[in-house]
Amino acid sequence: MIELLVVIAIIGILAAMILSAISKAKQKSHRIVCMGKLRQWGMATLLYVGDNDDYLPPDGSPNGTSINGGWYVDLPPYLSLDPYREMPWRTNASAPINLGLPWFCPSNPRRSNGNNLFHYCLNEYVNKTGDENAPIRYTTVRCPSRMVWLFDSKNLPAVGYWNFIHTNIHGAGANILFLDGHVARYNATEYWDFAQKKGRTNNPSLLWMQ
Repeated sequence: MIELLVVIAIIGILAAMILSAISKAKQKSHRIVCMGKLRQWGMATLLYVGDNDDYLPPDGSPNGTSINGGWYVDLPPYLSLDPYREMPWRTNASAPINLGLPWFCPSNPRRSNGNNLFHYCLNEYVNKTGDENAPIRYTTVRCPSRMVWLFDSKNLPAVGYWNFIHTNIHGAGANILFLDGHVARYNATEYWDFAQKKGRTNNPSLLWMQ
């Protein structure tokens, strides 16, 4: 009986270890897929810049209703995607979604709130905000390799700032696309102040403002 209990205990320990390894492998797989999707948006951005006299695409309205301009309007054609405004999952949480599309991070379970659905958010401070908001030339951006462009978002809008970045995805962190087209994962502690419950802007490897 004692030997049987020991065997059962060992099997339980091994099972827990295997399940943990499977979970970690799944998380890593999702992170890699997400990074690939962000790279696609980065490629689309650089193609857009090349076709539009060095200008970056405009932000678009945060709620996703822009028709004539915005990153989710101007970039999808470069990825052979249908217009965002025509997607049924945009306003219908029960509509089926294709997680293979660049719109979605496989680790993000969020669905529409009836108005919009974005898993990735554009940094609103690249094109500036308020009365100063306007498309700018790519070559005027300081250090594109450190300028945040798109990132894993914990909020619904298409456009936002450092307080919108996800803090608990891909192993307590987030993937970030930079304006030179590369993608990197950061731990939440590198961009989030948990004591004050807000994003940090003092990490020199993450530029949020022009």
